[in-house]
Formats: sequence, C-alpha cells, structure tokens
Amino acid sequence: MKFSLFVLVSCLACQTAVFAETAHVPAKPAEEPGKVVASGTVPDEAARAAILTRLRELYGAQNVVDRLEVGGVVPPPNWSENMAKILTPNLKQVHKGQLQVNGTQIAIKGQVGNEALRQQVVSTLATSLNPTYSIDNGLVAAGGEAQSLLDKTLSNRVVEFESGSATLTPAGRTILDEMAAVIRQIGNPKIQLIGHTDNLGNRQGNVMLSLARADTVRQYLAEKGVPADSLSAVGAGPDQPVAPNDTVEGRAKNRRIEFRLAGQ
Repeated sequence: MKFSLFVLVSCLACQTAVFAETAHVPAKPAEEPGKVVASGTVPDEAARAAILTRLRELYGAQNVVDRLEVGGVVPPPNWSENMAKILTPNLKQVHKGQLQVNGTQIAIKGQVGNEALRQQVVSTLATSLNPTYSIDNGLVAAGGEAQSLLDKTLSNRVVEFESGSATLTPAGRTILDEMAAVIRQIGNPKIQLIGHTDNLGNRQGNVMLSLARADTVRQYLAEKGVPADSLSAVGAGPDQPVAPNDTVEGRAKNRRIEFRLAGQ
C-alpha cells in the first residue's frame, strides 16, 4: 500500500518559514510498511481532523499514521474543501506513492498499473480543483521504462498545431523529431497516438480534430523512419483533460498528443 501525504500549507508571507521548518522532514513510508503516512503542517485542528478522517475512510483507520503538525501557516481560500476533493478512491491505485501539497501546488509521485490509470488519476485531480491549483504529474506506469522515456522526452511539452487545424507548427515538428529518435531507440514498439483538445466549441468537432491531429503525427513519425504499422491514431477530444479548461494556460495543456505504449 505504501502511500504518503506530505502537506505544506503556505502563503507569500509564510512560505519561507514553512519550507525551513518542514521541507527537510520528508514523509517516510519505508518506516511504516503497508501504512499511509500523513506528515507536514496544516493550518488548524479542523483541517488536520478532516484530512485524517478522509484518509481513514479510504485506507482504514489502522493503516493511517498521523505525523501532521498544526499551526503557523495560512491556507489559500477553501483549502480544506479542496483537500477533501483530491483525497479520492483513485489514490488507492497509486503504490509507493507520495502526494505533496504546498498551498496551491500539488505534486504526485508513485507507480500505477498502466498508462491509462496514470492519466486517469491526474485528470481526476485536475477536474476536481479550481484553476489556481497546478499539478506536477510524477506517476509512472508499472513496468513502463520505455513509457517513462517517452514521457521524459516529451517533458510536459505540447506538440503544437496551427489554430483549429491539423497542420504542425515548426515547434511541433521539432518535438516530433525528438520523439521519433527515442521511438527508434526503444525498438519501435507499438504506440497509440492519442489526440486531445480543450472543451471550447462543438464536442464532435473536437473529437474529429483530435483524431486528425493524431493521424498527422502518425504520418510525420512514419516519414521519419518509425514503422507505420507500429503506430495507431486515436481522437479523445475534450474528454480527458489534465488541467482545468477555464484558463488559457489550462486549455493549452489540454490540447496535446499523448504517446502511449500499447498495453500500458
């Protein structure tokens, strides 16, 4: 089970003090085999009780270790309510994991069974929170060394297209040149290219656009020497966001091409 919640609640006025006080005290799930460890600092007893209650509901009271400290920090608006939103059953899919919360910055690490779960866990977090929150996805699909290399090469960048079309921009082609080299390096495995869009406009139109963009990527990679029969194109449209769609930045993150190894 091994999972840890490391909570840092901060504001501009107290962030330095919080880090100085807690950043050197990492959660230590290895000391509690099979336990869920909650550590860090929360604003008050009510927040501490709410977090522990939710964790005990998810994992069982006997499996939760309380190392939370109280006081000395000021939370963002509605912070406790947002913590309840992110502590969902999806987290039980994460093994040897850590969920770190620093104000409105959320980072999640650990292993999940496959790439679909990796996307699902982060998508659930993103859609449950308001746009002021950002999520750093450090999840890795089990047995996915090749998948990890693809993800590292893409490095949270977005393959760009001209607005409203499936025509690659020069920046998009540059990223795909790097991806083609890595795909050849890992032996040209079967890869699903999944196109995603934001939620602006007609859903069916977005699904068609996402498929057209994924197919453009497939054709471009084939021209760069990746066997065409090892690539398939899928259009997911706006249905799997990784960020809120109500900001320009969030929509830009959602307009993406996902590289998923077959079977992951």
